[in-house]
Amino acid sequence: MRIAQVSPLYESVPPKLYGGTERVVSYLTEELVKQGHDVTLFASGDSVTSARLVSPCRKSLRLDSACKDYISHHVLMLEQVINMQDEFDIIHFHIDYIHYPVARRMSVPIVTTLHGRQDLPDLKALYDEFDDVPVISISNSQRCPIPHVNWQGTVYHGLPLSLYSLSEGTGGYLAFLGRISREKRLDRAIEIARRSGVPLRIAAKVDKTDEEYFHKEIKPMLNHKDVIFLGEIGEDQKEHFLGNALALLFPIDWPEPFGLVMIESFACGTPVIAYSEGSVPEIIDEGVTGFICGDIDRAVEAVSKASALDRISCRRRFEERFSVSRMAQDYLCVYRRLACKARRGQSGGQRLSRAAS
Repeated sequence: MRIAQVSPLYESVPPKLYGGTERVVSYLTEELVKQGHDVTLFASGDSVTSARLVSPCRKSLRLDSACKDYISHHVLMLEQVINMQDEFDIIHFHIDYIHYPVARRMSVPIVTTLHGRQDLPDLKALYDEFDDVPVISISNSQRCPIPHVNWQGTVYHGLPLSLYSLSEGTGGYLAFLGRISREKRLDRAIEIARRSGVPLRIAAKVDKTDEEYFHKEIKPMLNHKDVIFLGEIGEDQKEHFLGNALALLFPIDWPEPFGLVMIESFACGTPVIAYSEGSVPEIIDEGVTGFICGDIDRAVEAVSKASALDRISCRRRFEERFSVSRMAQDYLCVYRRLACKARRGQSGGQRLSRAAS
């Protein structure tokens, strides 16, 4: 198939540091190329890919100090996609809803993976209007706030099997990896580690919007010899960080759409101790890849049981459920179905519109 992947421009593909959506786009793009498909990637100019790269900006916007207006670059990219649309059998968007006003007017089938939370009140009117645009969820729980839209399927994220290797978890510490924000609840992770008597290592970024929260509420909690803040780490450091951990702490307080860090941990054989929010019950296999908890007491209890879990079984479950080849095949099923539907519509003389869809 001739496939376009349209990525956000905030990070490169793959990202240099933090960036879940762009990382997934990279894995998917490379796997589709590997399987013999003709793939064009719309992404920042510092992206690295085996696909054809089309870039509206020279580097990822977050790392470009000269960039003051993120939206303008995305609008330019959208125009590039529209001008090239006849070159593709399917266009796969990963940029939320910025393309929705032109979605019904495109001549080729499109689909959008929604990577973020969908429970924000501001989104209701948007999805009431655009309830016909084909979308894909990354967990079933993500659909709950907008069950009436044009869902084409749920596709769980996947990773290359060679990306991380099984490790023994002999570092003797708990890990927290990702982003420091109120909903990620690093404060809970610190409390769980302290009450467990197990050191905690924190590898996390602090966005500008979360700097006040970090300095006022989290930084005072870091003044403990067994709580080590490492800052943001790169992809090449993740295997060592996750693989040597006793367990990954994921005590979230929000409807997590997926949680890529959980399957990165599974890939290293490291179990995850998480709160039962959002996608967590869909991703963790209780007693195999980790434990699902409802409060700090149960999380502390789970820490004491984590070392008894079989890390080989944890890795095996990752291979069965969360490989990049499985993710690509799931997406290809959606692509082919939408492309076939479009061909039938064209042969029947139908024009793609809200009424026809």
